[in-house]
Amino acid sequence: MKQTLLSLCLIMVVVITLSAIWINRDMQAYLNAPVNLQEDNIFIIQPGDNLSVITRALNEAGIIDKPVYFIATARLRGMDHQLKAGEYVIASEMTPIDILSIFVQGKVKQYSLTLIEGWTFREVMSAVKDHPALNIALADKSNEFIMSELGSPELSPEGQFFPDTYYFPYGTSDIEFLRRAHRQLQSVLLNEWENRSENLPFQQAYDALIMASLIEKETGIPEERDRIAGVFVRRLARGMRLQTDPTVIYAMGKNFDGNIRRKDLDIDSPYNTYRNPGLPPTPIAIAGREAIHAALHPSDGKDLYFVATGDGGHYFSETLEEHNKAVRKYQLGQ
Repeated sequence: MKQTLLSLCLIMVVVITLSAIWINRDMQAYLNAPVNLQEDNIFIIQPGDNLSVITRALNEAGIIDKPVYFIATARLRGMDHQLKAGEYVIASEMTPIDILSIFVQGKVKQYSLTLIEGWTFREVMSAVKDHPALNIALADKSNEFIMSELGSPELSPEGQFFPDTYYFPYGTSDIEFLRRAHRQLQSVLLNEWENRSENLPFQQAYDALIMASLIEKETGIPEERDRIAGVFVRRLARGMRLQTDPTVIYAMGKNFDGNIRRKDLDIDSPYNTYRNPGLPPTPIAIAGREAIHAALHPSDGKDLYFVATGDGGHYFSETLEEHNKAVRKYQLGQ
């Protein structure tokens, strides 16, 4: 009798051991094989979802078909309380282990939004409001409120965001997005200001930012940035009005129909540099690093005027007489 019981126990031990070995091999094979997906799948972990909820959702979505293995692995590896909420891309070549890994690391799907050089604040906010992945909370807020949220309540929002491509997960707030772009602008501006040329007519970095916005709007050919900067800096130094068309266009706002008429040059606005000396009160657009650099490193020379040639470039002149000839040639076709 004792011998029989001992034999049965040995048999059970062997069966259990062999079963454990088989289950372990099957589980390892499953965990390291690509999931059965025909194409990439978007999967969302909601805040507060636990391992069981997540596993059930994966199973119902057809991403995994052995949820017990998934749960066991997560718990055995101490991952069950490390899964982060967010929107994930489950690629067809991923394995269940890969999926657990991206959940633990929080490698959520990234969206992007590009702010373009020369955009006004209105255009920046339009792009932000229209982005489907951003959580919008500032749609009806004042400019003053927005800048206060960004930590710069004393500034106008115009020109206060760096043009670049920004990546972010779904649900990022509009204020968080704008805060990143604002801080990036401040960082670039400070760096360029600290390495500026000598004898510039700027009292502070903000003046250079205003100048950079004018350069950004005037420049069609990148190689002309520092030359245009040189013209503006020399005019400021001599007390000449800048007389740059983009400031008139900015002053006209929605009334601008694509053409500037002579009467428009007399529009009553602090932004109209045909009427007012010095720089406008704020930037008129967002400026890139190259425009900021040009504002702080203008080219040497004697040019005081330039006129668009119609091909994206400009004709530069030292004298008003030469400039008027260029205007007749390139603008009036005479």
